[in-house]
Amino acid sequence: MTSRSDVPAVRTAVKAALKTQAVETPSWAYGNSGTRFKVFAHPGVPRTPREKLDDAARVHRHTGVAPTVALHIPWDRVDDYGALAEYAEERGLRLGAVNSNVFQDDGYRLGSVCHPDPAVRRKALGHLLECVDIMDATGSRDLKLWFSDGTNYPGQDDIRTRQDRLAEALAAVHERLGEDQRMLLEYKLFEPAFYTMDVPDWGTAYAHCPKLGEKAQVVVDTGHHAPGTNIEFIVALLLREGRLGGFDFNSRFYADDDLMVGAADPFQLFRIMYEVVRGGGLTPDVAFMLGQCHNIEAKVPAIIRSVMNVQEATAKALLVDGEALSAAQTEGDVLAANAVLMDAYKTDVRPLLAEVREELGIDPDPVAAYHRSGWHQKIVEERVGGTQAGWGA
Repeated sequence: MTSRSDVPAVRTAVKAALKTQAVETPSWAYGNSGTRFKVFAHPGVPRTPREKLDDAARVHRHTGVAPTVALHIPWDRVDDYGALAEYAEERGLRLGAVNSNVFQDDGYRLGSVCHPDPAVRRKALGHLLECVDIMDATGSRDLKLWFSDGTNYPGQDDIRTRQDRLAEALAAVHERLGEDQRMLLEYKLFEPAFYTMDVPDWGTAYAHCPKLGEKAQVVVDTGHHAPGTNIEFIVALLLREGRLGGFDFNSRFYADDDLMVGAADPFQLFRIMYEVVRGGGLTPDVAFMLGQCHNIEAKVPAIIRSVMNVQEATAKALLVDGEALSAAQTEGDVLAANAVLMDAYKTDVRPLLAEVREELGIDPDPVAAYHRSGWHQKIVEERVGGTQAGWGA
């Protein structure tokens, strides 16, 4: 059986699309991370935001499709964000989404923008507006908002009132955004709150966005769902409504595991990417961001592998025979329709991606190229002393 990847016109079109795809890497993934119980230190881990950018530039050098780096404030706080943007540009990068942090302060024990105390809410809002100031200085387009706000016990706080407080804060942030800036509202089913999360699911996030305006979009973290959730349905619906702003890609076996994207369920990643392609979401308007923590594995090669996993799922999604699928669906041929998808999923796209990389002027095997580069040995030898970056535990 001839694979669609062997058809010259199809192969050319797929390669062209893959060359335009960009995957944003997260600054925090280059630092130390771990579980609730322990953060594990690794030799050679960056100590400063600039060293994180050095590692990110190495990922982009070997993949060719990772030109932006997401920041996390205050983890990446510096005195001069304009200078940090220039440093990134000198290394062939741009600064991407700015991620706020309203969950690591003692004052946020009962919430941040949803807290019952107006003083705490003002403090949290001030941080969110500070993040927009940082976007202005760095040229970043996206502000990513995730709130740990919620309650642990029935009656702890009024559920409806907390939504009012959330809406008020989101409106203030939306009003502050510049003409070319967006806010991406993230959701999470549970943790750290366990009775109610104030933004527990895509529906809650989406419900707030249309009331705010066109600059408000939903971001889908692939690990933030209940087991068995059909994430590709969520993606399809948000694309249909014009409200899918981006992804935080990772994998999960149980909950918010933050494992390498495509590691736990590569078929799910393919199904998600098919809906992205089907819905016209393979554009810069949908930010393909990694949202991962590399606790026990080496950071840089894990991020390289993650970028490659997104590429492979995208390539397979682009190989779906849309005409054959539509015909089978119209005829009600269930097995034929499923077979069209499965044929694309089972295609070995690694040779095709090797060609893409060679045409981009990089090594066809990014992981092997990284190991040959000597970068790991270099950073282990040079990054001695100081305090390694990480989120502590």
